[in-house]
Amino acid sequence: MSLALPLTLKAAVSRDCWSYRGTLGTSTTRFSSVMSGLTASQEPLPLSERLAHARAILGEVPLVDGHNDLAMTIRKVVNNQLAQFPFHQDLTKLEPWASQTSSHTDLPRLRKGHLGGQFWSAWVPNDSQYKNAVTQTLEQIDVIKRLVDRYPDDLQFVTTADGILEAHAKGKIASLIGVEGGHTIDSSLGVLRIFYNEGVRYLTLTHTSNTPWADSSVSESGDKGQHIEFDGLSAWGKVVVKEMNRLGMLVDISHVASQTMKDVLNVTRAPVIFSHSNARAIRNITRNVPDDILVRLRENGGVAMVNFFTAFLVDDLNTASIKSVVAHINHIRKVAGVDHVGIGSDFDGMHRPPKGLEDTSKYPDLFAELLLDPSWTDEDLKKLAGLNIIRAFREVEKVRDNLRGEAPWDQPIPQKEVQGRLQCVNAWPAKPPM
Repeated sequence: MSLALPLTLKAAVSRDCWSYRGTLGTSTTRFSSVMSGLTASQEPLPLSERLAHARAILGEVPLVDGHNDLAMTIRKVVNNQLAQFPFHQDLTKLEPWASQTSSHTDLPRLRKGHLGGQFWSAWVPNDSQYKNAVTQTLEQIDVIKRLVDRYPDDLQFVTTADGILEAHAKGKIASLIGVEGGHTIDSSLGVLRIFYNEGVRYLTLTHTSNTPWADSSVSESGDKGQHIEFDGLSAWGKVVVKEMNRLGMLVDISHVASQTMKDVLNVTRAPVIFSHSNARAIRNITRNVPDDILVRLRENGGVAMVNFFTAFLVDDLNTASIKSVVAHINHIRKVAGVDHVGIGSDFDGMHRPPKGLEDTSKYPDLFAELLLDPSWTDEDLKKLAGLNIIRAFREVEKVRDNLRGEAPWDQPIPQKEVQGRLQCVNAWPAKPPM
C-alpha cells in the first residue's frame, strides 16, 4: 500500500523546506508528526517524499562535508587561474570539466545537494615533501580563499563552529580549510602556526606516505614498498598534536596507520576527527578505521566522517552504491555511537563515486536512503549531517581557550630524524653568522 501525502501537506513540507534556512526544529518536526502513525508493516514512503523530508532536515541544520578536493582539480586543470573556472555554471556541460572523471562539484550541484558547510582540502602531492610542499600548500590555501571571495553570494569563509551556523542561517555555504597531509608543514611548528593563522582548521597528519614523524596507512599495509618507521608517532609527532590542541586546530587521523591513531588518542587533549574514512570491519583495508579505534573515538568525543570513495567501501568495486555508504554509516553508528559519525565525501578526489552518489547534488538521496530505516530519527540525521562535527569543533575550541596560558611548543624536529632527506638548509649552522 502506498502512503501518499495529501497535496496540501506536501505543499506545506515544500514551503517549510525552502522558506527559511538555519532555524532548528520546525519543518521536520511537523513532517515527522504526520509520519509517526506509520507502522513497520506499512510500505515505505515514496522516494519523492523521503527526498522532501531530507531536504527539510538539511534546511534546518547545515550539512557539513569533511573533505572535498576541488582545489586540486582547479590546480590540475587551470593552474589555479580562477578566471578560467566558471564555478557558477553546470560543469557537466562545459569542457574541459565535463571530461574530468574526478570533477563532481560546482555551485548548481552544491545548491541542489543542500550543502551547508565544506572543509575544502588543501592537498599537494607527497613527492613535494622535503622540497616545495609549503609553497604549494600556501598556493592551495590561497586559491580556496580567492574562490570564496569570488562568490560571496554563495560562499562564506569561516574559521569557527559558530561561523558554520551563521553562514547557514544566511543561506550560504560555510567554507573552511583542511590541509591534507603532514608533509605540508615541512616538519615545522612555525609553518603549522602560519597555516592556522591563514584559516586552516584541520591538518591530516599523513597522506599516502610517512612524514618524518608519523606512520601512514600505506606503510601499515606495506604497499609501494613503504614500511612502518616510528610505530605510530615519533616523540616530535606527539608535540605536533599538542600544538594543534593549543591552537584549536582539529587533528585529522584519516590516512594514518592504526598505531598512529592510538598514539594520537593517547596524546590529544581534544576530540579528533577522521575527515574521510570508513569502517575496517566492512572493508578490511588499512585506510579504514578498526572497531577498537571507533570505541576509543566515542570516549574521545571525536567524529568519523564517512567517505564515498568506491575503493574504501566494498571489495568488488562494481557493486559500490549508496547502500554501501549507508552500511559504513550504520556500522560506525553502532560501534562509536550516533554522536560520532558524519559525512566526508572525498568528492573531486576520486574517479569513481558509488552508484546513487555521483556528485555533490546527491546528498539528499543519502538521507532519503537512511529514512528507509525507522531507527534513524530526525535528531539522529541532524547529528550525522553536521551537528556532530560542529559539536566536536566547539570542544576543540574550548580546549584551545582553556590552554590559552600555555606557551607555544617551539622545539625543532631532531636533525637526525630528517638527516639525508632535506633538499635545502632549514636549520642554523653550528656557529651563528657574525
